[in-house]
Amino acid sequence: MAIERWSDSVLLVELQNEPALTDDLTALLDQLAGNRSAHVVMNLAHVTYLNSSNLAKLLKVRKTVQTSSGRLVLCGIDATVWGIFLVTGLDKVFEFTEDVATALASVQLNG
Repeated sequence: MAIERWSDSVLLVELQNEPALTDDLTALLDQLAGNRSAHVVMNLAHVTYLNSSNLAKLLKVRKTVQTSSGRLVLCGIDATVWGIFLVTGLDKVFEFTEDVATALASVQLNG
C-alpha cells in the first residue's frame, strides 16, 4: 500500500488485494491515530474482493476519520466490490466517487 500525504490535511491511500489489504488497513489506522483532522481518499481500484474483516476495518477507519472531523472518500470501486457494499447496506454509510481526481477535488472543496 502506498500512503501518500497529498496535502497537509489529505492522505491518499492506494489499496491492494489480500493478503496485503488487512495489513494496509491496520497500518492506516496506526497512522491516523496520531493525525488530527485528516481527510482520507482511499482508492480501491485494485481491490476485487472484501471479506467481513476488511469491512470491519473500513468501518473503523471511517469512525477514526470522522472522530477527528475528517472525511473518508472511497473511489475506484470494482463492480464486485460495489456489490458487496450494496448487499451489506454500506453503500449508504460510506462516501463514494468514481475516481481519485474526483475524490481529491471533493475533499478539497467540501473538506
